[in-house]
Amino acid sequence: MTAFVLIPGADGQAWYWHRAVPLLREQGHEAVAVDFPRSADAGYDAYADAVLGPMKDLRNPVLVAQSLGGLIAPVVATRTPVERIVLVNAMVPAPGETAGQWWDDVGHAKARQGKEFDLLDDFFHDVPADVTAEAMAGTPSGPSERLFAEPWPLDGWPDVPTAFLQGVDDRFFPLEFQRRIARERLGIGITEIPGGHLAALSRPRELVEHLLQVALP
Repeated sequence: MTAFVLIPGADGQAWYWHRAVPLLREQGHEAVAVDFPRSADAGYDAYADAVLGPMKDLRNPVLVAQSLGGLIAPVVATRTPVERIVLVNAMVPAPGETAGQWWDDVGHAKARQGKEFDLLDDFFHDVPADVTAEAMAGTPSGPSERLFAEPWPLDGWPDVPTAFLQGVDDRFFPLEFQRRIARERLGIGITEIPGGHLAALSRPRELVEHLLQVALP
């Protein structure tokens, strides 16, 4: 049995993982999804504490980080022992870089060929209609202003085995863009998975299958 701590993306809601949690538990694993803080003044310490709280009784869990959660998982990994980090369509930070600077630093606009962001087209294009409706009915949320302005606090990626799952149909973080980021910033390759940016909502079974493959080598 492996314990998985599921870290959300920019919306900060444990709900993002609600289709994946039961699939992991069906396989005999523990799965804990976390919420990010709602305060506009929450920085890396508060975000890390939000993950550390629910995982305090877990021994050497696997951290699974969606999108913006890629900024938080390595910080958590420096504060408690973890077995592995698995990034899912994730951002990979550099020392001293803010989340606000990341986009220009990695050439995100160029990778998207200048395409303007569209919530439904970029995030929900492959999510079932009923799940999309549930997501849209919730209270809008997002990362804190402080998190986007605060430099990433680590000197480098922690010495923890790391895998990178990337959706082949991700319109927000295109596949080749993420392949380059993983190589340049982590020195690793990516594992391609079906689906777009919100794979835990659109293709949870396939995501869990690939997650178990890379987390339990």
